[in-house]
Amino acid sequence: MQILCKFPSRIKNKYNSIIMETKAHVSIYLDTRRMKVDGTYPVKLRVFQTYPKKQKLYATAFNMTEDEFQSTWTNDRPRQEFKVNRLLLFEIECKAQKIIDGMAFFTFELFERRLFMKPGIGSNVKNQFELNIASLLQSEQYGTSECYSLCIKSLEAFLMYSRKTSIEDLQFQEISPGFLKEYEKYMVIHKGRSYTTVSIYLRTLRALFNKVIKEELVKRDYYPFGSKKDGKYEIPYSQKVKKAMSNDQLKTLFDAEPLTPEQEKAKDFWFFSYSCSGMNMKDILQLRCKDFDGETIKFYRAKTINTTRNKKELTVYLNDYSSSIIEKYKDCRAKKDDYLFPILEKGMDLVTREKSIANFIRYVNQHMALLCAQNNLAPVSTYWARHSFATNSIRKGASMEFIQESLGHGSIATTQHYFAGFEDDSKRKFAQNLMDFKS
Repeated sequence: MQILCKFPSRIKNKYNSIIMETKAHVSIYLDTRRMKVDGTYPVKLRVFQTYPKKQKLYATAFNMTEDEFQSTWTNDRPRQEFKVNRLLLFEIECKAQKIIDGMAFFTFELFERRLFMKPGIGSNVKNQFELNIASLLQSEQYGTSECYSLCIKSLEAFLMYSRKTSIEDLQFQEISPGFLKEYEKYMVIHKGRSYTTVSIYLRTLRALFNKVIKEELVKRDYYPFGSKKDGKYEIPYSQKVKKAMSNDQLKTLFDAEPLTPEQEKAKDFWFFSYSCSGMNMKDILQLRCKDFDGETIKFYRAKTINTTRNKKELTVYLNDYSSSIIEKYKDCRAKKDDYLFPILEKGMDLVTREKSIANFIRYVNQHMALLCAQNNLAPVSTYWARHSFATNSIRKGASMEFIQESLGHGSIATTQHYFAGFEDDSKRKFAQNLMDFKS
């Protein structure tokens, strides 16, 4: 691996050395720290990483005296009775080294997963789903882990319905374009699921398929996704409904009189999201007092904090309405590390916190639906606030780049999906002014 930027040779050599040292080295090692009852010591696989400096010992099936180890492993030409054990130990060492050589960046966690993986486990679909879900939960990506859980459950139901087989035995090599077409048909026709749901689940499966290929657990030859003309399976694309309210609808909803305290609270948080650059409700609930300085809110999006290398802090400038909502609901006794809104509690574990967030979003959606019904509006969810901010800002003259930055999107294409288009009045005025050649 080379450093491509033009550093001085001394610095370049130093960094190249560090990069090389992040790889680990293996050796067969006689652990003489504690003698067994029969006078032997355990023979272990030693894995040593020099940067950061760390080593681990892994047990083998062999126990030897110091003389036996000398005769078996240390001598260049062992006698006939020691050759078999020498070959077996050499096989262990070679397997470990091959695993390390196949890793782009060494970690003991990934090394151990591959070292102790039973034959076939690496390509087992359920096993890889469970490992990935555990990893996502550890990094607090609860929403993504839930998507993986739902996907594997749907695959399990599909196999039982169509093939009367268990998910326990399904290997990635069995997932062909035909398998995926059959799964799509099952989901849409038999289960009545939308193409959007099918797309979400199959993009999840595709991501995991790419992961096991990258880790060299499954050969790329078995990859079933791609273009139809190449005989591959194309994930169905479903045009999302544009979840944005018109300016008149927003005014009607804003002027609507809540009939219950629950409707009032739901309305307050919905319009707080809208007025704070379409801030996601999860991000709102996870705001800390230290994120608020009286005029702005600064935060990192929960959705991307664990998935992007460049951590971009977003800044929201508050208006009179959003400031009033903070004053109305914030806990005056809260300290800087406490939550700004007392919906969540400090010290909650991951699962409890995520359930509390989901419950509050459900609460807002339910009471907003009632408020909308009372005012002859179609029901809206918290996500409509985010889309409505994006669409109405563009309609008022904001650029797509400005909205991209406000929403914290990594790609302007994502922002474009949020835009619901221009209203008929805007199109009518444009058409009327088209032939006006006055400067």
